[in-house]
Amino acid sequence: MSIAVPLLIPWFAGAALALLDGRRRWVAWSAVGALAATFVATCALAAVAGGENSVTVAGGWPAGVGIALKADALGVLFAVISNGVLLAALVFEVSAGVRSRLFPALTLFLSAGLTGLFLTADVFNFYVFFELAMIAAYSLAVYGDEARQLRAGFIFAVVNLLGSFLFLIGIAAIYHVTGTLDMAAVAERIAAVEPNAVILIAIAIFVAFGVKLGLFPFHFWLPTVYGSATPGVAAMLSGAVANIGSYGILRFGPGILPEGVRLGATVLIVIGTLSILYGALQAISRRSSQEVLAYSAIGQAGYVLIAIGLGGPAGLTAAIVYAVVNSLNKALLFLSTGVRGFLVGAAFVVGAFSVAGVPPSAGFFGKVELFRAGVVEDSAALVALIFLGGALSFVYMFQIYQHEFWGPSRRSGPESPAAVRAVAVGLAALVIAVGLWPEPLLSASREAAGVLGGGG
Repeated sequence: MSIAVPLLIPWFAGAALALLDGRRRWVAWSAVGALAATFVATCALAAVAGGENSVTVAGGWPAGVGIALKADALGVLFAVISNGVLLAALVFEVSAGVRSRLFPALTLFLSAGLTGLFLTADVFNFYVFFELAMIAAYSLAVYGDEARQLRAGFIFAVVNLLGSFLFLIGIAAIYHVTGTLDMAAVAERIAAVEPNAVILIAIAIFVAFGVKLGLFPFHFWLPTVYGSATPGVAAMLSGAVANIGSYGILRFGPGILPEGVRLGATVLIVIGTLSILYGALQAISRRSSQEVLAYSAIGQAGYVLIAIGLGGPAGLTAAIVYAVVNSLNKALLFLSTGVRGFLVGAAFVVGAFSVAGVPPSAGFFGKVELFRAGVVEDSAALVALIFLGGALSFVYMFQIYQHEFWGPSRRSGPESPAAVRAVAVGLAALVIAVGLWPEPLLSASREAAGVLGGGG
């Protein structure tokens, strides 16, 4: 199967459905079908990841001219989890009733942008797909057309455009010092570049992706946007779009600028620690469920950054495992809040336990990998931080559960549509399944770490 297939399906389907009214059920479910096909095609790429046919140039153009696509273990893993989250969120919104004619098409364009971003082998094409995904995300952020969503969408666009500008500066600097934009070639040539130039490039790129990920102190836009978005859109932004930040730091950090990561490892660990503590303490002080989850997203991203700062096979594997598990957790939690009906409360509890790292959830193995990285690097402080962060997570998750599922107003009223409840319960079952059988995720994450030079 061609690597371009998972990119072409959502692109052409989105272009076709953009001409139709997405509020019609057959149009919306057609988008679900197209996104499901994209997800299946992306999963099929796992079979060729890293093999002889894992690199292609779209359209038959010569290398260096056409869009180079590469199906390696890291990109495929992030493409699978992101498209899976988008599919779950789209089914959720379609089942509840689409309120905008362009919503299904925008979701498909977001999928095309993210898939292209994860599978490209060229720095400039990364930026092109990056912008395609962000334009779709800006449009989805205002979905609902309420005043608070319009304000949040404006803030989201302005702040993230600043991040995009910094990233473009970083790309220009990379080309200036290496004379190429091919990722593999850049990774080879950057070793001969003067260290001060590498550090400046790394800072520009890190800030750009730190803004996308919502790390402290680049987080100020995130609570407003996540707190104002509809549950489906919040799940897309936190469980799929945020992966741009995690993947970007991994790909451009240990993958392309390892010297910059080595020199700045202490800074990464400090920022990650501050993100964990700040996000958790702010989450505990909030009462709105979406605000609590928004601040939680800041804290959970901090674990990924600390693991990257630790580096090595254990650190990079932990970062990848945690990024994947965090995507599932956030999608499950955002899609569970505000939903009424049988088993929804239990689904939320699964997500809460996963965030806190309680077995048999997937989050337990995310914390185990971080714990292992701390032991390998002889970092007692990280081990203590994992336990502290888990305890704080349990506190604010219990507060949400008490507010959402214990109050009499939450127990009364009509149940949500069966399909809406099924999405939340299905995601909870997946989180439990990964916790009971983590070997596929751990194996895929170790292989992805090997792509970055962190293989054992």
